[in-house]
Amino acid sequence: MREIDKVAWIRIEDGRVLCARSRGKDVWYLPGGKREPGEADLATLAREIAEELGVAIVPESAVPAGTFTAQAHGRAAGTLVRMTCYAADYRGTLRPASEIEELAWLGYADRHRVSPANQLVFEHLRSTGTLR
Repeated sequence: MREIDKVAWIRIEDGRVLCARSRGKDVWYLPGGKREPGEADLATLAREIAEELGVAIVPESAVPAGTFTAQAHGRAAGTLVRMTCYAADYRGTLRPASEIEELAWLGYADRHRVSPANQLVFEHLRSTGTLR
């Protein structure tokens, strides 16, 4: 069994969570990405968010929001993604960059549009009353 190690950003505004869709992909994901060897969670988060969304994570505001594991979307059966999530404030103006084609604020009713690991996050956020 193969596991993909990712760090993701949970940014909720008005009961919706920020999601990104990469060029050529058919599902939405929480912004973030794969950890470089030896890289700490917050370093990965800051690097990926700057690359993908053009904003700076405010490190002192980062709060762990859970770790979620599921079948990796579009990968061979048995390939899992382990996604460590953080909520955090940011500085700058959100804009799609790098491989990101578009951004959207999604609610619980949109959970069918996101990857399996992200569906787990949506369920969790709904259970805590933060996602409408």
